[in-house]
Amino acid sequence: MKFVVIDYGASNMFSLLSALRRLNVETDVVSEEKDVSTYSAIVLPGVGNFSSASNTIKKMKNKIKDAVEKDVPLLGICLGLQLMFERSEEGSGDGLGIFKGVAVKFSEGVKIPHMGWNIVKSNNDGVLLDNIKSKMWVYFAHSYYPKPVDDSIIKGITFYGSKFTSVVEKKNIFGTQFHPEKSGDVGKVILENFIRYVKR
Repeated sequence: MKFVVIDYGASNMFSLLSALRRLNVETDVVSEEKDVSTYSAIVLPGVGNFSSASNTIKKMKNKIKDAVEKDVPLLGICLGLQLMFERSEEGSGDGLGIFKGVAVKFSEGVKIPHMGWNIVKSNNDGVLLDNIKSKMWVYFAHSYYPKPVDDSIIKGITFYGSKFTSVVEKKNIFGTQFHPEKSGDVGKVILENFIRYVKR
């Protein structure tokens, strides 16, 4: 089993790669156009600017989407989740368009970035949050969040000024607005749940 982690050129991936290594997952880090359908799973990491990341993955867009259509599991974390959608208010550029919707900025009245620990409330019917209590503390670091057109993909929500989507799933596609690799024991279980799905 080997995962491929997409490098946007601005992502600090040490924590993510370390977390996967501790779970005995071998990884390749890729920043150029490559056939990613041969990997066990694809990971879009967090940290970075939407426009810059969008420009970086432009040349890989079709490769990633083709792999997902071939049932290769995809996990997006923070910015990686936002890149699964069509656009972002953060700047120009197109996302992968796997999900319909845009990433929007938190409204005035709350401190941004939303940084630190907050609660995710699960609707108890997803893969990533399986075997975790319905409310859990996880680590966030973001100023934007996705607004899906299709509410059925939402598997977890968080409150910060207002409710926002923090976990999405559809078939072999998964995303978290928080950082599981920085979320302690809960994050470890979430990554283990994804790995178990990949091994299915």
